[in-house]
Amino acid sequence: QVQLVESGGGLVQPGGSLRLSCAASGRTFANYVMAWVRQAPGKEREFVAAVSRKGTSTKYAESAKGRFSISRDNARNTVFLQIDSLKPEDTADYYCAAHSRGTLLRQNPSDYDSWGQGTQVTVSS
Repeated sequence: QVQLVESGGGLVQPGGSLRLSCAASGRTFANYVMAWVRQAPGKEREFVAAVSRKGTSTKYAESAKGRFSISRDNARNTVFLQIDSLKPEDTADYYCAAHSRGTLLRQNPSDYDSWGQGTQVTVSS
């Protein structure tokens, strides 16, 4: 499995932006489909976005379309999540996840087998 470490979370005012990063190590990063999943307090994990191994294809949850952007840099073994126009309902722990079972941009968090420790995003004035 690949090891994942997220960073970039924090406290942001509504309307602000954040760029989350996830650094990978241990295995060939380009072999993995990467995703961001979030979990709000008291709620289940929610798929946010996924990016293909080469970074040429992306998929977003309906709630993430328009304000979230996932990208990756295989040379730096890093995947990013840009979040704009943050809303209080975006408050959650954001996790980076990976799978190497094919090329599908899976939306079920249970389909991912490598996870980071998460980074907390709090949107509040």
